Formats: sequence, structure tokens, C-alpha cells
Amino acid sequence: MNDAAPDNPLSLTLAAWIMALLGWAGLLYLIFVADLTPAGHPSRPVPGPFPVWLFFVLGLLALTGTAVPFVRYLNRRFARTPVPPAVLLRQSLWFGLFGATCAWLLKSGILSLATALLLGAGLGGVEWFLRMRERSRWTPDADSDEPA
Repeated sequence: MNDAAPDNPLSLTLAAWIMALLGWAGLLYLIFVADLTPAGHPSRPVPGPFPVWLFFVLGLLALTGTAVPFVRYLNRRFARTPVPPAVLLRQSLWFGLFGATCAWLLKSGILSLATALLLGAGLGGVEWFLRMRERSRWTPDADSDEPA
């Protein structure tokens, strides 16, 4: 018995829309509307730690939600078997994590092309090993030729 993933899972689409809308709306609010100067320092233009980390969290949400349709398309086009929605969400989360980490490294002043490429290769390698592990799992019900 082989459980194939549905062609258009509504829950993943709904989650992607919620993440993307919350992330992008929060980022727009944080960038254009929110007062980011810490209390007691009116002349200091550097925001406190809460808005900075909120920026990274909202960026992670926005990029993850935005990446879901592209990841779904790439998996539908190039994957040999249907991919479960949990795997699609995990792969989209890698894109969000990559973008948020690059923003954090850029803020620290240590982001370079080589660092971004190595980070992307590392995250891609982790996903590749996870997919290899999922494919190598033995399920006796799926491989059995005997009737149940």
C-alpha cells in the first residue's frame, strides 16, 4: 500500500498563505511604521534587540511562505514520486532559514558570496541527506508481495 501525496493539499496552501501574509505584512509594518528607537535614546538610530529579532522571525515567515509554491512546482516537475506536504514545507523552510541567516550575516558585516554559497550548499546537503534517509527506510507493507 503506497500512500501518495495529494495533488493539491489545502492545508499546505493555507499555511503558506498565512505565513507569507503575516511575514510580509509584519515586515512592512516594522520597516515603515514602527518606531525602532529604544526608549531613553531618542538620538540613537539603532533599534533595540526585540525589533531586530522580530525582523529575522518575520523574514523567515515571509520567505518560507513565499517559497512553498515554487518548491511544490519544482518537486512536481522533477521528483520521481509524489512528495508529502510535510517535506514541501521543510524544503521551503530551508529557503526561509537561508534568507534570514544571510540577513543576519549581512547585519554583522560578515556575509560574502563564498559564505552564502557555503551556507546554501550546507543546507542543501542536509536536505539531501534527509531525503536519502527517507528513501532508504524499509516498510514491510509496501515491499511485500503477499496478500494481506
